[in-house]
Amino acid sequence: MSIRRQFVLVLAIFAVTLTGVGGWVTWRLTSGALEHELDEKLRLAGGAAAAVGLDGSFVLNLEPGDPWLNAYSQRLWELRRYVADAYIFRRDGTLLVSTEDPKVMATGAKLRAIEPYPEELERAWTTGDATTPLFRGLDGRYYKYGFIRLQQSDAMLAVVMRAEFLEPLASFRRTILVGTMAAGLLAALIAAGLATTIVEPLESLSVVALRIQRGRLDEAVETERGDEIGRLARAMERMRQGIVARDDQLRLMLAQVAHEIRNPLGGVELFATAAAEAEDPEERRRLLDRVRAEIGGLNRIVDDFLSFARPMEPEPVVHDVRGPLEEAAELARREIEVRDGRLDVELPGEPLGARADPDHVKRLTLNLLRNAGQAGMRVRLRAERRDSEVLISVRDDGPGVPSDLRERIFEPFVSDKEQGAGLGLAIVRRLAEANGGRVELVELVEPVEAEGAGTGAEFRVYFAAASIPADATT
Repeated sequence: MSIRRQFVLVLAIFAVTLTGVGGWVTWRLTSGALEHELDEKLRLAGGAAAAVGLDGSFVLNLEPGDPWLNAYSQRLWELRRYVADAYIFRRDGTLLVSTEDPKVMATGAKLRAIEPYPEELERAWTTGDATTPLFRGLDGRYYKYGFIRLQQSDAMLAVVMRAEFLEPLASFRRTILVGTMAAGLLAALIAAGLATTIVEPLESLSVVALRIQRGRLDEAVETERGDEIGRLARAMERMRQGIVARDDQLRLMLAQVAHEIRNPLGGVELFATAAAEAEDPEERRRLLDRVRAEIGGLNRIVDDFLSFARPMEPEPVVHDVRGPLEEAAELARREIEVRDGRLDVELPGEPLGARADPDHVKRLTLNLLRNAGQAGMRVRLRAERRDSEVLISVRDDGPGVPSDLRERIFEPFVSDKEQGAGLGLAIVRRLAEANGGRVELVELVEPVEAEGAGTGAEFRVYFAAASIPADATT
């Protein structure tokens, strides 16, 4: 079932249930209150009977033809202001006086109309008065009997009152039914309108999602609304922009991969061919060393791309960062010294605790050291604790980062070097952020204290400092 139909059905059912149940409860309460009022009127009629001088003991002794029958019948007629009919009868149900013709009175006839109410009669003989449930008369209207015992005698007054309140109640019930159906219809219309304002934008967004899935990323997602659907649209627009950016990055990476691999492959092919044709063993060995060097460069390029492409899920632990830093320095020192450079390492004598993945710390430090070794001749690795953070600094004495690249130096494939894929610093930033840290380029104005050195560049990485347990190994 569609959301629109569910919305209409739920709201319509709620409106019908609320209106119907509310109306039914109101009708029941009103009906009960009016019926109670009718009972009170029947009791008032009994009080009126005493007021017009009906004597139960006296009327029990009247005989047919007694002129007092006419007088009592006339007194009952005075009750017609309140009731439809009135009767006086004996305990055995024999009719004595009524509002009908007095000639048929006191003849021993039974009042059959009261026979269906033995319990109410018994209560009236015991307590002095009682009322019966509603019943339908021959005219189709509803009536109610009220029984009033006359002066503790064996004479009982029965009055009949029409339940006039049922007619407006019936009209009220019809109104409730009509109102319930109208409420359900109105709720369905309102729900349909509300659902349209929700479903149509969702359908539009689903079309947009399909368009994005099919690769049509040039059209922006409309985000004018300020509600939840508008937030969803804005999220989809950010998703589209992210996909576009990743696609551009992927295309750039593929182009860069092709470019970076083509040159070393060309060198491998050239040196391998020359080695195959060389007759001098020393020359062949020299050419094969060049082949191995080019293959090593290819491996580093592939490693950089793999490091950048695969997810970096850290396993942060509290550890002494001096260990990973020393391992990275040992690996980088050989590469720096091959270029006649120098690596200085300044680490504190006491444990330097941080919460990070040790392998990630080693990898990002190695990347920074390699970049620094390619930029200058003298490289310095330093680490210390600053307040609640551990600072790792790598500085070189090279020409520094050009001003036009400073804002983009941590982006993928951005580099001021002719060689390399431009992923080293991008990987450093991803590794730092994956471990809850950050990396920054420090603007330097004073050159390194070395002859012919430039201003250089300094990169700083920060991790959350932590205390190392006394029994922990470093």
